[in-house]
Amino acid sequence: MRDPRSIVITGASSGIGAALADLYAAPGMALALTGRDPARLEEVAERCRRAGASVTAGLVDAADREAMASWLTAVDAATPVDLVIANAGISAGTGGGVESEAQARRILSVNIDGVLNSIHPLLPAMRARRRGQIALMASQAGFRGLPGAPAYCASKAAVRVYGEALRGDLAAEGIGVSVICPGFVKSRMTAVNRFPMPFLVETDAAARTIKRGLERNAARIGFPWPMAAAVWLLALLPPGWTDAALTRAPKKG
Repeated sequence: MRDPRSIVITGASSGIGAALADLYAAPGMALALTGRDPARLEEVAERCRRAGASVTAGLVDAADREAMASWLTAVDAATPVDLVIANAGISAGTGGGVESEAQARRILSVNIDGVLNSIHPLLPAMRARRRGQIALMASQAGFRGLPGAPAYCASKAAVRVYGEALRGDLAAEGIGVSVICPGFVKSRMTAVNRFPMPFLVETDAAARTIKRGLERNAARIGFPWPMAAAVWLLALLPPGWTDAALTRAPKKG
C-alpha cells in the first residue's frame, strides 16, 4: 500500500513510533496514535496536527485486550484503517542479575499480546474490504537468544515468526504484512544502555527506512545492514560456538 491515508501507530509517544507519526503526518492523513505517557503522546499529536494531519490520540496500554479492541473498533468505524503499525513494546535485561519472573511475564505480555491486541480488532474489517497493511515491530534480537535479555529476545522472535507466517495467510485476501527488524536505534529504550551499541541508527533515519519498506510491501525490513548480516551469521552458527562469547557480553540493565 503505497499511499495509506488512515494509519494506526501504537507506542507513538516516543522513539520509532513518534518518528513514524511525524513522517506520515500531512494534510489529508488520519493518524490514530496510542501511548502510555499522556504528555509525550499529546506533544506528538500536536506536532502531527500542525503538519496538517487529523489525529486521534488514545492513552491505551497495548497489553489491555478489551481497551485496545474498543479503541481500535471506534477508530476504524470513523476512518477505515489502511495501515496499522504494531510498534508498542518494552525492554529490560539481566544487568542486575537473573531475570525475574515478573519482568519476563511483563515483557512477553506487552511485546506479544500487545501486537495481537493491536492487529486482530482490525483484521475482520480489513478482510471484508480486501485491503490493508500490517506492520509488526520485531528486532534483530529476535534471531538469536541473548543471555542479557531472555524475555525480550523471545518476544521479538515470536513477533517475527508470527508476522512471517501471517503474511502468507493474508496475502490472498489483499492484506500485506511486513516484519520490522531494527538493530540499535536512538530512543528512550536504548538511552539506558551502558554498553557500546554498534551501528546505532538515528530515529528519523530508522523511520524513513521503515516507511520505504512498507511502501514496497517488504516481507522483512531489517536494518542497518551490517548488524543484520552479523545477526544472520550468529543465528547460523551452532550455539556451542557462540555461547561463551555471548555470556561474557555486556548485559542490559
